[in-house]
Amino acid sequence: MSTLNVDKVDPSTGTALEIGTSGDTITVPSGATFNVAGTMQSGGVTVANTPNFWAYNPASQTMTKDTEVAVIMATEAFDSASAYNTSDGKFTVPAGEGGVYWFKGAIRMVGTAAIPTRATTSIWVNGAVSLANELGGTGGLNTYSYVAVYGILNLSASDYVQLYFYHNASSDMSLSQTSSHMGGFQGFKLIG
Repeated sequence: MSTLNVDKVDPSTGTALEIGTSGDTITVPSGATFNVAGTMQSGGVTVANTPNFWAYNPASQTMTKDTEVAVIMATEAFDSASAYNTSDGKFTVPAGEGGVYWFKGAIRMVGTAAIPTRATTSIWVNGAVSLANELGGTGGLNTYSYVAVYGILNLSASDYVQLYFYHNASSDMSLSQTSSHMGGFQGFKLIG
């Protein structure tokens, strides 16, 4: 093995620099830092956890008892591709961005007069449930019960994803959480 000591390597012509040959292994040793200030790509595709979004603060909406209701988060912390719609609660996979995504949806029942014995938070894709988590108890839940669901989904461009909530309280429930730590809906594309 020989060592080449230089401070910068530029291509002699054009704008592309190739390191190694097909089948070679390029190693960054332990303790070294590989700092990428530009765009990193794999197979011509940019490597990043985008698109991504985080929405919170459910719109003032009624959660009808014994009914799966789509939760519309009205405030965005961020939305890299403008793919989440605060008017209908749908995240729509942008063109060319199909792949594996991670999602989390959470509802915190704060100060509700109607105490359910069962509550479910679920994530739906194209109008059908794909992920769900249920909280229940014979003594009833409390006014600060928190139900979260998370997981990964393999999606195609134009698929849409929504957060839903179900409860079996004796009357309808209102979600009016104004703080981001009281639940929300978020997701991002995994680097493949």
